[in-house]
Amino acid sequence: MQIDNVSALVTGAASGLGNATAAALAARGARVFGLDLDVSSAPEIDGVTYVETDVTSEAEVRQAVELAAEAGPLRVVVNCAGIGPSARILGRNGVHDLGLYAKVIQVNLIGTFTVLALAAEAIAATEPLEHGQRGVIVNTASVAAYEGQIGQVAYASSKGGVVGLTLPAARDLAQHGIRVNTIAPGIVETPMLATVSEEFRAGLAAGIPFPQRLAQPSEYAALVAFIVDHDYLNGETVRMDGALRMAPR
Repeated sequence: MQIDNVSALVTGAASGLGNATAAALAARGARVFGLDLDVSSAPEIDGVTYVETDVTSEAEVRQAVELAAEAGPLRVVVNCAGIGPSARILGRNGVHDLGLYAKVIQVNLIGTFTVLALAAEAIAATEPLEHGQRGVIVNTASVAAYEGQIGQVAYASSKGGVVGLTLPAARDLAQHGIRVNTIAPGIVETPMLATVSEEFRAGLAAGIPFPQRLAQPSEYAALVAFIVDHDYLNGETVRMDGALRMAPR
């Protein structure tokens, strides 16, 4: 499916994977609507309109979807918004905070589903293209969905849920001409990693078989563009991790 001259919705667009994806889609001619909780420090990008949105709010997501669809047709949706706090089930301060666990699930999994479902409703209303296709939704999981480390129980649960919804979502939406795929990144050089030392970053890179470096957000964005272009790729979760398999810690 062509990216040029369509509307695209990208969550978590103010930084990191989402920002790189928004820029890449805009560079290919899409009218991009970048959603994030705080867009005040988001870099200006030609073709990207930022919309302050909480992905856990049905009303705010619906409003953002309508905005994108009005500029439409809305055909591309990329879910990058997420959080990743760390805590053990039984830690020094007692049992894992149940509210924190619920919040991670709410943002990473339910937020992803909320955007997917409400955007799918708008995409399904567009005119079909060749072979009845109308659009594509790309979600973001993580290698933690498969090899969650110590302290990642909430994060791994949420990302495992994203992997689990991919195929049934693709099957549900097939009749509407909407493909659903997921990317499971390994260790990506995002703003969160910019706060750690070079020594620590080098240690992370050393554990990756090849290429022995951290992934770049632009590589995630390029994979999104490939998935959008590849009309026969559907219901799939693609690992982008340099053959990394995470150790327990």
